Amino acid sequence: MAEFTTIARPYAQAVFDLADASGALPRWSEMLGVLVGIAEQAEVRALLGNPGVTQNQLVEVVASLAGDSLSSEGQQLLRTLVANGRLETAPEVKELFEVLRHEREGTVDAQVLSAFPLDDVQLAELVDRLQARFKRKVRPQVQVDSTLIGGVRVAVGDEVIDNSVRGKLDAMAAALKV
Repeated sequence: MAEFTTIARPYAQAVFDLADASGALPRWSEMLGVLVGIAEQAEVRALLGNPGVTQNQLVEVVASLAGDSLSSEGQQLLRTLVANGRLETAPEVKELFEVLRHEREGTVDAQVLSAFPLDDVQLAELVDRLQARFKRKVRPQVQVDSTLIGGVRVAVGDEVIDNSVRGKLDAMAAALKV
């Protein structure tokens, strides 16, 4: 949701600045992941709009669910999000934080759909080609999708490289309709 992204951006930037300054980017990724997991639970979402639940009670519930996963700074972020009525933006905060983190680290995630499982050599070759194209370190996330018939479909950010048989058949069908 665009509104949540706009609201989440300053929180993500502040968390990123803090994490980057202290060299704790991976730790903050973990903590934000924990917060997102908790904030997305139906029981917690029900508490967000409940006028009978105080901010302190909500912080206590979320903190108890997080256990030792949150540092003191992570708990302060939790208190800030709750105090400002922004806990529901935690997924967007994490997403924007990860974008900033990947920019800093020079990495990019690649969603790879393959018609068949890729062996280590095939995956390494694909990653090498993607790194050459994007001039960044590529972190592949591979899934098998037999509906592709053959080949692969790679999504890196907004760019999609469809080298699958299904994609080529779809392109041919579209060209024939014209």
